Amino acid sequence: MSLSTLSRSIKGEVAIVTGAASGMGRATAHLFGDEGARVALIDINDEPLQAVVKEMTDVGYDAKGWALDLSDEAAIGKVFSEIGDHFGGIDILVNNAGISMFAPIDSEDYGIAWSKSMAVLLTAHTLTIRAALPLLRRSAHARIVNIASTEGLGATKYGSPYTAAKTGVIGLTRSLAVELGPENITVNCICPGPINTGMTSAIADGDKIIFAKRRSALRRYGAPEEVAHGTLGLVLPASQYITGVALPVDGGLTIRNA
Repeated sequence: MSLSTLSRSIKGEVAIVTGAASGMGRATAHLFGDEGARVALIDINDEPLQAVVKEMTDVGYDAKGWALDLSDEAAIGKVFSEIGDHFGGIDILVNNAGISMFAPIDSEDYGIAWSKSMAVLLTAHTLTIRAALPLLRRSAHARIVNIASTEGLGATKYGSPYTAAKTGVIGLTRSLAVELGPENITVNCICPGPINTGMTSAIADGDKIIFAKRRSALRRYGAPEEVAHGTLGLVLPASQYITGVALPVDGGLTIRNA
């Protein structure tokens, strides 16, 4: 017997996770598999992607991988159609794929950093959402989660391409939450803070410790799985009245003044 009425299970639902070959994407795919979801994994790097798929299928999870360049709109449409045919629908879309390119505004590399950041971190979100919408509209509780960053809530020197793109993700999320709300499609975003991923692997451990103690309330870097659990919370059927949210998963970085 249960006194509540809303489900906290995604068992049997079809979830797409982009950037699933490593870091937060891999952790999200694993967690969704743990929860009984059927998972479509997408990444530009096929070999590590298929290794993650094998990790999941070896323990009996329903998972399949597609190598995909998210700057190729035609390829996105083709792959999403294949996903729909293979799994019979789409219920959840997690836009996690990302890159990190920092450059001073007056550097020779700035134009490349800007165009690639916008293409991968922002425009790709719109392309995948557009491709998924026809099938999401058939879902009983469609969920979209975009992975932004605390850089979309603040800023770091030389990071304007990344910061502008991640700020754009938050704006896109809010606007689409309003646009798609009448169709009961929720759109939210996660803003990870300092997380131990491939993007932060070049930072020395000592520097990470100093930064975390100085900036975060929990005084440590986070793990990819901790971000994945934040994402899971937003895609639950029970989370039907949460939309347009930019949720920091940052160990208290954005709220600490001293």
